[in-house]
Amino acid sequence: MDLKVLPVDRRPIGVFDSGLGGLTVARAIAEALPYESIYYVGDTHRCPYGVRTEDEVRAYTLQAGNWLVERGVKIIVIACNTATASALKDAQRVFQVPVIGVIAPGARAAVHTTRTRRVGVLATNLTIRSGAYTRAIHSIDAGVEVYGCPASAFVEVVEDALASGDRLNQDWHSDEGVFMTPAVRALAGQILQPLEGNDIDTVVLGCTHFPLLAAPIREALGEGVRVVSSAEETTLELTETLRRREQLAGSDALPRHRFATTSEDLASFAVAGSFIFGKPLRSIEHIELGELERLQP
Repeated sequence: MDLKVLPVDRRPIGVFDSGLGGLTVARAIAEALPYESIYYVGDTHRCPYGVRTEDEVRAYTLQAGNWLVERGVKIIVIACNTATASALKDAQRVFQVPVIGVIAPGARAAVHTTRTRRVGVLATNLTIRSGAYTRAIHSIDAGVEVYGCPASAFVEVVEDALASGDRLNQDWHSDEGVFMTPAVRALAGQILQPLEGNDIDTVVLGCTHFPLLAAPIREALGEGVRVVSSAEETTLELTETLRRREQLAGSDALPRHRFATTSEDLASFAVAGSFIFGKPLRSIEHIELGELERLQP
């Protein structure tokens, strides 16, 4: 009896974010799919996206996507909630490879978790204004009440900590005390105050920077409120998409992870990126903004 030989596709998975936060998603992918290669692009020079216009974010996302397509990725994950909200549909229309965002998976996780059917969404100002999470949640369960909470200040907290290099020798994934400082705990209480009194039992971390602040966020929300991140759900969707398309790399593949940044400070990117990704970033390159701008569709 002949055994079916499954096809393999060892092209890398493209992952794009406005900065370093998307490495939380890349880490989840690397842990769940250890034989897959990842090509990560962080537009750190133009970060943060949450304070930019939708047109700017859309242009930046399409530029980075084209850059990844030119390098032969088999699928693109937009690991940035702001970019997903502003540019996912355009990217799916433009590129010849599948494009996955992080909002729909996060919305599914929230709907599957909530019991009160009252969900809070922590995200950048632009993501909240776009209404993308509300639409995504209501597409699954129109009866869920959604409370958006702008939290762009959390991005600044993470970026400042990464830039300073403070405590980057620790593993944020296993040591939740990394960001449990008095200043961050006070900020979390202030930002999350609008969610109080709404019988919310589930809060979505609608920005890939926010999982690093999960501990102070959970503390501020109090017991009985579950915090969900889109990283794991996005990885499940990615895995299923590659499986159905018969594009998994195969268990004998040797993964190669590559990283690119628009920042000229590769050393700082390497240190901060390793902190988030959980292992050293061994292959890092610089992308000139002019190189991206020429790729505008």
